[in-house]
Amino acid sequence: MPDYNLALLARAVAGAVPDRDYFVHGDLRLTYADMQDRARRFGRYLVDQGFEVHRERHELANHEIGQDTLGLYLHNGSEFLVANLGCFEARVVPFNVNYRYVAEELTYLLHDSGARGLVYHSAFAATLAEVLDGITGPRTLIQVPDATDNPLLPGAVWFDDALAASDPDPGVDPTPDDLYVLYTGGTTGMPKGVLWRQADVYVSALGGRNRRTGDEWPDVEAIVEVATRGGRSRVMPLPPFMHGAGQWPSLTGLLSGHTIILPGVVERLDPTSILEAVEREAATTLIIVGDAFARPLCEAIEGSHHDLSSIAAFINSGAALHTETKARMLDLLPGRMIIDTLGSSETGSQAREVTTSADEARTGSFTATETGTVVDSTRTRLAVPGEDDLGWLAQRGRLPLGYLGDADKTAATFPVIGGERMAVAGDRAQLAIDGTVILHGRDSVTINSGGEKIFAEEVEQALMRHPAVSDVVVCSRPSERWGSEVCAVLALHEDQDPSDADLLAEAGAHIAGYKLPKVIVRCDEVYRSPSGKVDYRWAADRVREA
Repeated sequence: MPDYNLALLARAVAGAVPDRDYFVHGDLRLTYADMQDRARRFGRYLVDQGFEVHRERHELANHEIGQDTLGLYLHNGSEFLVANLGCFEARVVPFNVNYRYVAEELTYLLHDSGARGLVYHSAFAATLAEVLDGITGPRTLIQVPDATDNPLLPGAVWFDDALAASDPDPGVDPTPDDLYVLYTGGTTGMPKGVLWRQADVYVSALGGRNRRTGDEWPDVEAIVEVATRGGRSRVMPLPPFMHGAGQWPSLTGLLSGHTIILPGVVERLDPTSILEAVEREAATTLIIVGDAFARPLCEAIEGSHHDLSSIAAFINSGAALHTETKARMLDLLPGRMIIDTLGSSETGSQAREVTTSADEARTGSFTATETGTVVDSTRTRLAVPGEDDLGWLAQRGRLPLGYLGDADKTAATFPVIGGERMAVAGDRAQLAIDGTVILHGRDSVTINSGGEKIFAEEVEQALMRHPAVSDVVVCSRPSERWGSEVCAVLALHEDQDPSDADLLAEAGAHIAGYKLPKVIVRCDEVYRSPSGKVDYRWAADRVREA
């Protein structure tokens, strides 16, 4: 099948629907033609600043990069999407920067990525200023104004000034081998840059397949034809663009003719702002991340009178959406779909589950995509449906090249199994007798207690069954008797304070006794990343403090 470059595909789609809105945020509306103009001007600015390709892909090992990189240190907004596409136009590699990072973490990321420059919101200027002296080599700083009113850092330019000074033609020829890089979240270890060829990430994560047949698109004409009909999709990504859960739907939309809508408040999850934007812009699809997003939305829907009739579907990825939460959503908004998608930065989409009624709500079972599969525990063969062996969720087909700068981790995550290179990101899974994928949890947060493997996610789901629990994260601590023991850090609904015995009794009705937490720590709020994902290091710290 043909290989595609993302910038060239975006040009083709924009040529077919130039006057359609691509991006809507409050009073700001950018058409597809506007997006092209701004992105190409941004790309030209980077080329004029000396960003370039030093070595072509065929000269490099899978863990190496031959293009200059630019960090996107931004809240959700048009600037993130314009800069992202502008980098593709200039053959520069954009990468996501977690805006929660402190100076030490930011320093690590900029060194690891070899960043030649940054686009950043003024709100982050102070943190960035702390680390600039430790960065060597050329530097391009592009600052985006915000409500903080912070002045320009020395040597920086304002985002709009960079666009205004540039010709709308970067003057380079993008290729399908140009890289797309997504840094992992780093909630269980240091973040890693996942290196994808643009041609591969398009198929695996950004809508590069015919949904009906599962086949890759045969030519640009077929892609443009579908995008021309895509005007009815008005997608609202609620996770930050700095994570794949927010970025991938926005890029998919760009290449599929969709309109991307943001709520008025983007610095945090603001349910009222979300519902107002849904009503005002007739959003059809909301992108969420687990209970951390869904529960506040349900509470807001219960207390509001907004017209939400435009909503057709919720797409969930990145964290579990528990059975009770799904049922609550579908009771509030009957007739909608909840689509759970399973995947990771290293795999793209691997499996999905569609729920259309509260009665059929369930958690943890999925239908594999054309390329999603399960391999056995030894990673030497494909899993057999119905076998007891606890295997690994895997991906076939178009995969990332590897991890930036780490040949060993690249080899470990992308092994050759049965003569075929696969991606095994670390999720433990089995195949049911009917071929359904049963997800157990991420191996990196598996707790080995007394020789038994316990998945943090299954304990979290059991504790969430108690009506007083509003959020929970499960981790471990060292134990002389057990090696490791299960610990739970949880937040409770207001005015509710069940005893530990009550909590354990409810959880014990759903999981075996050896899986129950030995320690329960209460907190006002469970800390999650802006994408809604649990931070297990934070949880372990709370247990140590307690």
